[in-house]
Amino acid sequence: MIAAPDLDAYFARIEWGGATSVGYETLAGILLAHTARIPFENLDVLLGKRVRLDVEALTAKLVHARRGGYCFEQATLLAAVLERLGFAAVRHTARVTIANPRDVSPRTHMILSVTLPEGTFIADPGFGAQSPRLPVPLVDRREVRVGNDVHWMAREDRWWVLRNRAGDKVTNCWATTLDADNLIDFELGNHYTSTHPDSVFVNHVMMCAHATPERITIIDRNATVHQASGPVVRALADRRELRALVAERFGFDLPEVERMRVPGVPEWA
Repeated sequence: MIAAPDLDAYFARIEWGGATSVGYETLAGILLAHTARIPFENLDVLLGKRVRLDVEALTAKLVHARRGGYCFEQATLLAAVLERLGFAAVRHTARVTIANPRDVSPRTHMILSVTLPEGTFIADPGFGAQSPRLPVPLVDRREVRVGNDVHWMAREDRWWVLRNRAGDKVTNCWATTLDADNLIDFELGNHYTSTHPDSVFVNHVMMCAHATPERITIIDRNATVHQASGPVVRALADRRELRALVAERFGFDLPEVERMRVPGVPEWA
């Protein structure tokens, strides 16, 4: 049985004071607030800490400690919140297709589908910079837009594919058959993602925050601020500068970052 989340603490964390009734307005508002306040980050993986998916641990980390997390953490917490409010949220695995085609990609992503009177929507709070910040209708090629980011679901035989357009670039983000997976499936995917030596999360710093005046992403030593005029990239000198930037722009401080091993950055390994 899944533990009930602390709704008051969660709403305070995402600064949500809007509707809580079951409907599109609530779902869209909570998802937008969640992605604005809870950043995407994989620092615990790089620090060799266990990534737990029980609601108590997620509440302690993402809510009370004001940390972020990656897809398994964020989607698990959001699903528990939605279910506490009365939504029918179904958990699904997906195959990330940014770098590899789906026939060779493992199920290392977690998403939710939510059925409402207005239709069925995809909620994906944990895909970093390319997360759709509003629910995406499960309708072939119906677009949703936040700022310059456009997302839509595309049907390919038995697969649903999330696509993102930023400027002129279109990305196939992930693909899923929308099977209703068992909870243990997410534990297995989480274990692979957080421990396998070939996992991108084990080898690289991967972070994104939407809550700053401009979205900021960090990939290894490169910090990118996405301004209206275009992205501005700067290289971080060392892990001390990384720690300071995380405290300034992501809202939490981890002294361990200064000693963190990052295999993808040889001088930080």
